[in-house]
Amino acid sequence: MSNDTLEKAKKIAAKWGKKPENIIEMMHDVQSEFNYLPKEILEIISKEANVPIAQIYSIATFYNAFSLKPKGKHKICVCMGTPCHALGAPKVVSALERELNIKCGETTPDMEFSLDISGCVGTCGLAPVVVINDDLYGPVPATNVKKLLKKYGKK
Repeated sequence: MSNDTLEKAKKIAAKWGKKPENIIEMMHDVQSEFNYLPKEILEIISKEANVPIAQIYSIATFYNAFSLKPKGKHKICVCMGTPCHALGAPKVVSALERELNIKCGETTPDMEFSLDISGCVGTCGLAPVVVINDDLYGPVPATNVKKLLKKYGKK
């Protein structure tokens, strides 16, 4: 691990006073900084905040906001709530998988795109819904997937 990475981890812990009760905030900062929760960083945070690594992994696997696997620059999430599912979300996922040449839950080799599904995002009137980073799109027919990806640099 580089000294720069070690310093970033220690800065994050220090920002939150190295207090165990702030472990989730520290994890959010790590996720923002590295786009996922690298094992080496979590080990440093564990020591700095005096929180068992098992507890950190428990939190990381409980909350959907955290990822233990590297994620792409553009995080794509397709809503699979009942209205979205009924109005074509599975076809949207299939189209995204074809365009990106990855399966749901994976990241493109160039680290540009990650594809996941979620439960209801609360915009049922726009079904089917796709969220890319913080941008919400709907209704998204499978035929518009290529056009949508172009907005994020996909050729």
